[in-house]
Amino acid sequence: MRYFTEDDVRRLLRWDELIPAMEAALAAFSRGRVIQPVRNILTIEEGKRYVAAMPAITEEAMGAKLVSFYPGNAGSGVHTHHAVIMLMRTDTGEPLAVMDGRLITEMRTAAVSAAVTKHVAAPDARVLALIGSGVQARAHLQALAQVRRFEEVRVWSRTPEHARRFAQAHGAIGMEAEDAVRGADVVVTATAALTPVLKGAWLKPGAHVNAVGAPRPTWRELDDDVMAHTLIVDSREAVLKESGDVILSKAKIFAEAGEIFTGLKRAPTGTTVFKSVGIAAEDIAAARLVHAAAMREA
Repeated sequence: MRYFTEDDVRRLLRWDELIPAMEAALAAFSRGRVIQPVRNILTIEEGKRYVAAMPAITEEAMGAKLVSFYPGNAGSGVHTHHAVIMLMRTDTGEPLAVMDGRLITEMRTAAVSAAVTKHVAAPDARVLALIGSGVQARAHLQALAQVRRFEEVRVWSRTPEHARRFAQAHGAIGMEAEDAVRGADVVVTATAALTPVLKGAWLKPGAHVNAVGAPRPTWRELDDDVMAHTLIVDSREAVLKESGDVILSKAKIFAEAGEIFTGLKRAPTGTTVFKSVGIAAEDIAAARLVHAAAMREA
């Protein structure tokens, strides 16, 4: 049984394979073909240290991710997320691999946003606004470039120096949050915010929002005006337990992403919001890609 390091994952996992794999994983989930509970989160220190267990059984593979979420690490030089994934065969139960899950978490989150964006954002979307300038902002910039051609990328961070460095490294423009969002076709919120950093009044008609931060039931990135738009989620059950944006706004869920991917629900028009908390089926599908790519090399 092989162990894959983060460097191995970086070498083996490709966006052009990962994005369609996330579509397939969420489609299977929404069809009821995945066995998985909502993640079990243990609080070590409120607001600073959490650990979660995320098992899933799919038709192709099964396994579990153990992930730590330490927002208290922000600014320390240590990642806020660390994870390990165990991958096993569904048919025999045999273990196949263990791998570092930090980069998988980063990439699959952005790949899911890209899959949703491909289906619901305006085909001629040209302006991207990133609210947050950390690893998820970078991953979303890479993933979303696979599904739309952005001519302008704007970025905002609570720490202006972080936004300046991100802008310099990625050819983006640092702006105040409102200025970055106004006129943007696609907006990403990827922050550790406890209270809303995105206001619905800033959104242009027809904009699409991918919201991947604020992963606790009392935390928010989006105000009620944002949440009043057409809402898509990765898992109804998960967001109603974990997402403060959904719970506190009492927003009506239009569809799971997998329902749109399978045609069970039509792709909505107008202004749309995708609230993502991440589910284990995504991790297992991504881990399976890493393992399969390694087997092709052998």
